[in-house]
Amino acid sequence: MKRKIKLFDPSIGEEESKSLEHVLKSKLWASGTGQGKVLEFENKFREYVNSKTCIAVNSGTAALNLALSISDIKNKEVILPSMTFVATANAVIINGGKPVFVDVDPNTLNIDFEKIEDSISKKTKVILPVHFGGLPCALDKIHSIAKKYNIKIIEDAAHASGTRYKNKKIGSHGMAVCFSFHPIKNLAMPTGGLISINDQNYKKIRELLLARRWCGITDRRGTKYDVKEIGNNYYMNEFSAAIGLTQLKKLDKLNSIRRKIAKRYYEEIKLDTKMPYDKNCSYHLYWILVKNRNKFIKKLSKYKIETGTHYRPIHTFSFYKSKIKLKITENVGKSIVTIPCHPNLKDMDIDKIIKLTNRFS
Repeated sequence: MKRKIKLFDPSIGEEESKSLEHVLKSKLWASGTGQGKVLEFENKFREYVNSKTCIAVNSGTAALNLALSISDIKNKEVILPSMTFVATANAVIINGGKPVFVDVDPNTLNIDFEKIEDSISKKTKVILPVHFGGLPCALDKIHSIAKKYNIKIIEDAAHASGTRYKNKKIGSHGMAVCFSFHPIKNLAMPTGGLISINDQNYKKIRELLLARRWCGITDRRGTKYDVKEIGNNYYMNEFSAAIGLTQLKKLDKLNSIRRKIAKRYYEEIKLDTKMPYDKNCSYHLYWILVKNRNKFIKKLSKYKIETGTHYRPIHTFSFYKSKIKLKITENVGKSIVTIPCHPNLKDMDIDKIIKLTNRFS
């Protein structure tokens, strides 16, 4: 029987097992105050990306919701790409804002910075770039636009743990940068996310977000505490933090393996449109564009190769349906296929993926 080649496959080992056992025996499994392994993970990740502070949460979605909550976007507009997971836009809606979708650059599938200014209005409050697949956005261009119009930037770095831009880790550039540590991500946990903060008022923002991630609870002294505003149950548990600490130690090594695989795909797959090679990219995924997607996916499935379609453009969903036309995004949404690009792939797996992609695309 042929071995299935998974699209995503977390890299775990004995160290992760030992870290889980340690937490299990400690009987401190979760704490709304975010002590123990959670606080340790926040500090280690802060050092890793070189930011001012980090807030650990239980998902990338929670990170986006909290980050947008400090930007006062109610009845305001947020500019973002439609080519991303729907949670990015959902977070805007949840915080009372209006998503304004902008087309992507056909070479990177990141937001096209040249089209951002055309979408800016008097109501624009935030630009929300997404580092698609781990490929860094043109942050210098986006920051220049934001500065010109006095607009905030919140980054969606769900795919970009370990990505670099201009010799600095993603997480160190923007006011707030949101990460996801879903089990399929480069840094994998059972559940997890994080906000990296670089604002000059980071201490005040941290205090505010710590309360908002734990039901609004603040001023805790023993069993006494106060609630000054509504918050959510967004705090990270100790099991996730323990795994995260282990994963963080080997993140750069695992990402270097992903880059080697992506380099082979870029050089050996004979398609005109595919994800570019960038030595700074974390390669959470690797995308290609094919003419007959359904047929291609069925062919690879027959050979036990799992594929994905990341993503259906958000503006085409029933909830977000609008008259807006994003030509590049819509064309990409019909033909994009993601192929396995993780550290657990063997050389024979990579050879097989390249061979069959060239045969059936």
